[in-house]
Amino acid sequence: MNELESQSYQIREYLLQGNTITALEALKLFGCFRLSGRIYDLRKEGINISSTIVKINGKSVAEYSIVNDPIEQEV
Repeated sequence: MNELESQSYQIREYLLQGNTITALEALKLFGCFRLSGRIYDLRKEGINISSTIVKINGKSVAEYSIVNDPIEQEV
């Protein structure tokens, strides 16, 4: 497993636990400088991830989270 795969795995597991993540959090937690790239990779794997723009200290940043599919919850 290379470093990018490891970051993607860590971010996927973090999001699957119900957490949200911003670029600064990804840098602090996983040493990931390109969160948007890892999110792109996870979306290509079929994971439904939403992004929301939030204000943190007066700055607009993207916050990512897993979208719970209501169909999957019924199964």
